[in-house]
Amino acid sequence: MSKVSVTGSKGVMPEVIETIHGLNLVHLSDYDGSWEGFDNGSPIEGAEDASEKLVTVRALKSTLALSEEDLDSDWRAQAVQIAAPVPNLDEEGTQSRAGAEQIQEDWRERLDEVRTRVNELDDQRDDARDELRQVQERIDRVAPFAELGIDLDLLSGYDTVDLLVGEGSQREVEEALAESDDVRAFETFTGGDVVAIVAAPAGGVDADPGGIIDDSLVGVDFQRHEVPETERGPRAYVGELEDKQTQLESEIDEIDAELERIKAEEGPFLLRVEEELSVEVQRAEAPLQFATSERAFIAEGWIPTEEYDDLVAALRDAVGDSVEIEELERASYDRHGSTHTEDIAQGTQKARAEKEDDEAAAEAESDDQQQKAVTDGGTTVTMGDEPPTIQKNPKGAKSFEALVNAVNRPKYNELDPTILLFLTFPLFFGFMISDVGYGLLYVLVGFYMFQSFERPGITSLGGVAMWCGAFTIFFGILFGEFFGLHELGYMIFGEEGAPMGDKGLSPATADFVYAWLIVAVALGVLHLNIGWIVDFAENILHGHGLWGAITHSGSWLLVLNGIWLWVFSAQAADVKPEWIYTTFDGQPFALGFDGFGMMTVFTVPGVVEAIPAIGGALAGFDVTFPLLMILAGFVLLGMGDPAELAEFVMPFAHVVSYARITAVLLAKGGMAFVVNLLAFGAVETQAGDRPFIAPWTGATPADGQVMFEGLFHMGPAAFVAGILVLIVGHIVVLLLGVTSAGLQGIRLEYVEFFNKFYEGGGKKYEPFGHDRNNSED
Repeated sequence: MSKVSVTGSKGVMPEVIETIHGLNLVHLSDYDGSWEGFDNGSPIEGAEDASEKLVTVRALKSTLALSEEDLDSDWRAQAVQIAAPVPNLDEEGTQSRAGAEQIQEDWRERLDEVRTRVNELDDQRDDARDELRQVQERIDRVAPFAELGIDLDLLSGYDTVDLLVGEGSQREVEEALAESDDVRAFETFTGGDVVAIVAAPAGGVDADPGGIIDDSLVGVDFQRHEVPETERGPRAYVGELEDKQTQLESEIDEIDAELERIKAEEGPFLLRVEEELSVEVQRAEAPLQFATSERAFIAEGWIPTEEYDDLVAALRDAVGDSVEIEELERASYDRHGSTHTEDIAQGTQKARAEKEDDEAAAEAESDDQQQKAVTDGGTTVTMGDEPPTIQKNPKGAKSFEALVNAVNRPKYNELDPTILLFLTFPLFFGFMISDVGYGLLYVLVGFYMFQSFERPGITSLGGVAMWCGAFTIFFGILFGEFFGLHELGYMIFGEEGAPMGDKGLSPATADFVYAWLIVAVALGVLHLNIGWIVDFAENILHGHGLWGAITHSGSWLLVLNGIWLWVFSAQAADVKPEWIYTTFDGQPFALGFDGFGMMTVFTVPGVVEAIPAIGGALAGFDVTFPLLMILAGFVLLGMGDPAELAEFVMPFAHVVSYARITAVLLAKGGMAFVVNLLAFGAVETQAGDRPFIAPWTGATPADGQVMFEGLFHMGPAAFVAGILVLIVGHIVVLLLGVTSAGLQGIRLEYVEFFNKFYEGGGKKYEPFGHDRNNSED
């Protein structure tokens, strides 16, 4: 990336802005206002009006629920071309400015007409919806009285008795009224769940009846209903309200249909106007990022170095020699992956200012002096900022940029971990699910997301899903599993079954659990080694030097590998789990690995004998190579950053965290097994196997103890239920596979892996310009 500067008089600033905008290459830097005599520029005339129009258009889009996806080829064919705000004259001058202004006036009038019509319809719809809501509330209030069957005028207006209508237990109401000293007599009427209560006060005819029922029902669960004010019967009143409700709903449907018609007719026009106004506003507000004086401006920004010549040529074609263009800095990676910034321009601004001081008109003299004041001392970069980041990854890995950016965009001088995420995350996910059936569904869902949506975030997730599905299929073949059934392994690999054996869900195959636990640990050690090696390289390349890399990253590498070499070494084997040494040396895999040897470097004699509690059980203490690695790592870490010694358990704890891979593998496999068990049934043999009672397995209840007979073997009704269990169950396992394997896998990447070398915080490369989709200049 190159930092460029464009300097000239304000008279050519609009042409410069239009040219740079058209190129869509320069990432503009923001001027911070630190120079004396230079301020941030002001928007070009017309920006406020364009902004107001843009707000109007976007409000109309929101009201009409208009989006790019609504525009098919037929809609685009209806579009009305919008002229640019200041169209250029052609060579023959056939397009006059008066004609251009007339075109602008025409589309502005059309926009006002659309806004007026849409706002009127929207207001009418809001009024109709408010009235409909009120009608529905009245229906809700009157409906209980319709159940009661008593005319509404009979439920109010009494002076000598109290009357209340509501919903509650008639028995509890009557008991409460019977026990009340304030009630002389009462009567209840019911209809459905509604209770009407009439009560006379205990004081006789002259007593005030107000509120005696409320007082008596304290503590009783009773929902009161307000009596509507109408002389009509409740059923007739509800009928009238329902007719009104139907009328209002029809009116709203008509308004919606009219808005849809406007959307179909004016949608292309509105999208074109929005795009044109967006361009106009973007251009008009560009000076806010410039450093400007009374008559001059300086604009700076970043551009891909290979595009610099195109920028110069375009500006020369537009304004000739009216501006000075300079490449101030060049930030790039060398062949080792290092980033460095090279000053290209040295004092050129000062020389230019002195030249302009001699040649400029008298009225520009003050601005020339200001420019010289700014550049005295040889300062060439006026707006100090880091280069923006352009992520360039292979096409297959491009989708994983979304997962990286969810944490933070990489800095320009930082390794983009997208390719590392691409190489490891699908591997973790696929191993945790490892089922051909689920993998095929993940690929299909991912392909649909990738092809059917235009939003980059969704298409990126679709690409990630396809890769994860592909690895799930790969490991599913190695495990010989299809929707939890293992017959695929026998079909592909013969009687010996899948090459990776079993997941360890049966008593006969429980030893496989230890194997997958060791595999998870090995993946963790490898993954963290990659992270700290990357950090080691970045420490060297970013100025910390070899010694800084050794103390900050090499120290952790020594501790990490020393700890796990020791865990799988022969030292203290009697206190370690036996399966560490037997899992890959006979059961279940005969690979000849029974752990690492002692790797003794030297022995300290008499150390153990000096400890009375041990009583001299051993002749001495063996100092092994792994222990020396751990000790050396901690010494180097203390020399580099003693505070990090507080995290001495990290290399062990973070690797153990990778055991979640095995946990999800077993959990998902167990869930799929249970779903198939409920549908097909299964038996447990004397050997400890758990085959399903299904025709293709050859297993029968006579082969062992029946775990569950299976819905498919329990009659027609149970057979139908079994189909539902099979479909819904596997859908649940599929979805939980995303949440468990996906979340656990990405957690390992973000927390255990990225923490070792990745900081983030870079700026996205956002060139000043606009890709036109709906409008033309």
